[in-house]
Amino acid sequence: MPNLGYIATTLAFVLAIYAAVVAVVGARRRSPELVASARNAALAVTGLVTIAVIIIEYLLITGHYQTKYVYEVSNRAAPIFYRITALWGGQDGSLLFWSWLMSIFATAVLLRKWGPMRILMPYVMVVTQVTLAFFLGLVVFVANPFEQLSFFPADGAGLNPLLRHWGMIIHPPVLYLGFVGFVIPYAFAIAALTTRQTGDLWIRTTRRWSLIAWMFLSLGLLLGAWWAYDVLGWGGYWGWDPVENASLVPWLIATPFLHSVIMQENRGVLKRWNMALIMMTFVMVIWGTFTTRSGVISSVHSFAQSAIGPLFFGFIAIMFTLSFVLYVWRWDDLKSDNELDSFVSREAVFLLNNLLFTGLAFIVWWGSNFPLFSEALMDEKIVVGPPFFEKTTAPLWAAILILMGIAPLVPWRKASLRRIGNSLFWPAMGGMVVMILLYTIGGIKIIGAVLGFGFCVFTLTATLIEYWRGASARHRSHGESYPVALAKLIARNRRRYGGYLIHIAIILIALGVVGSRFYQVEAQRNLAIGERMTIHSDVVGTYEITYHGLRDGPSPDDRFITEALLTVTYNGKPAGELIPTREFFVVQQQPMTIPDKRSTLADDLYVILAGWEGSGETATFKAYINPLVNWLWIGGLVLMLGTLVAAWPDPQERTRRVTHSAKIPGGAVPAK
Repeated sequence: MPNLGYIATTLAFVLAIYAAVVAVVGARRRSPELVASARNAALAVTGLVTIAVIIIEYLLITGHYQTKYVYEVSNRAAPIFYRITALWGGQDGSLLFWSWLMSIFATAVLLRKWGPMRILMPYVMVVTQVTLAFFLGLVVFVANPFEQLSFFPADGAGLNPLLRHWGMIIHPPVLYLGFVGFVIPYAFAIAALTTRQTGDLWIRTTRRWSLIAWMFLSLGLLLGAWWAYDVLGWGGYWGWDPVENASLVPWLIATPFLHSVIMQENRGVLKRWNMALIMMTFVMVIWGTFTTRSGVISSVHSFAQSAIGPLFFGFIAIMFTLSFVLYVWRWDDLKSDNELDSFVSREAVFLLNNLLFTGLAFIVWWGSNFPLFSEALMDEKIVVGPPFFEKTTAPLWAAILILMGIAPLVPWRKASLRRIGNSLFWPAMGGMVVMILLYTIGGIKIIGAVLGFGFCVFTLTATLIEYWRGASARHRSHGESYPVALAKLIARNRRRYGGYLIHIAIILIALGVVGSRFYQVEAQRNLAIGERMTIHSDVVGTYEITYHGLRDGPSPDDRFITEALLTVTYNGKPAGELIPTREFFVVQQQPMTIPDKRSTLADDLYVILAGWEGSGETATFKAYINPLVNWLWIGGLVLMLGTLVAAWPDPQERTRRVTHSAKIPGGAVPAK
């Protein structure tokens, strides 16, 4: 079975190279037969990689510990669920998993009707198959998950205990879907440049791909934050860790891309900017994978150092250089159809928004990779900590939050300042009133928090006004009830109002960040049985935690569990029980601290069992109050809903696309 898996992966690697080469030759010679052969080879790659994935899963489930990878990430005591998900629990398996997802995305593109995109598809194949060949080459030559040990161990070493959490089980696949998803719009962008089809058809074709990839990348970031919050036991969810940032940087570049393509579609501007953004998104996706997989930067998330680092760096350098050369070569073809009419327009607001996002991306990338640069130039690794990121990015985040409220209320092309002022009056009043009330009555005295909450209210009010205006117009013109009018309004313009729903999600996430960042309270105390500790927050209230002793025992798998029994009161009233836990993984000889939480919309009481003496006569507890933190996760759900609304197929949009395609030379090519 391991040999079959390795053979399937090797054949997939060879066929990916074949598909890329033959696709180019077929396009140059205008040979449909060669292009079809390349397409069939690309489809076969997916089948072969799927066989390899099935085989490694079989080896993991059945416990074939002579396979080195199976030995490293699984053992007999592990539940079947963790054996299955161990596929992405180590470096070798995760690279195979990345390749499999990439092959599925490539196949999904090739199986669609090509229609007017027929001229681009050979070059789309080239980009996707070259990328796939690189990752498959790593699997075949450097990180082979089918490698065999010289002996047959009785049991495996087991999965890293940090990964035995549902958040970490879901987080990597979701993040990988975001990463590989952005390869598709990049491939179409390169194909458009190569064939000089630099209009907006490639953007319209890949818009849904970009939205779905962005959604998965966003959810991957939030799931990673949830894992850090729920497992690492430090009371926080984002530590500006280099590997966290490696996933954030592509998001910071892809987000302005999704905004600026609207300008290209509506006004024919920013063609060069959009092309540069999608290229940099692809480069940062591969860079993020390189950072995680190479171990060049120390992180709780990264794998050990390996030989793949230089190979990744070389691939990034080659792809960036080729993309840049092609970009410069087609510079004149990317000239905008129109110019910016006024600095007081929605186009100008979008452009400023884009500049802020790219500024954030550069700051985060520079700070994350500064240890590499300092070591190369000064032979000393200098690590940049969270204070740097917080101080440099906070003003930019605040400006972006404000622009989210301004942009929908500013018309295209040109607007008067008076009109904008009238449109922003009620949102501005709402934000100001909330800030005054929070400062004078609510006890919110930290200026950063007051401003943050005020900006959230400003943008939320502006967004809700847009919904109200649209629903009111339908109510007046069609006589529909407001709920029906709102539903039909969203259904008829899903992209616009789904985007507004995403804005609301970002506001909810911002509320969670502001509340937990400025008003987190921490306390630590050693308690004897029957003693209590108090933790007080000026904005939330007072909790009392009473310790009632420990209970412990083995679990059905390879863990020994110790639980602390606590009762909680909130402002003097009973508020339930908490059971923070310490798990000791016998095989790995590694402890894990699992916090317990009392969660409400207002706050989390987050308690950790830090240690104990004897059989639990006394124990040390660390407790946090995290105000509004759960709005991060609620915002994530709203974000997913908004993206699905924006990306949902619209029959009218399909009709518009067909009409648009008919106007393009060669657009009436029969569908494949």
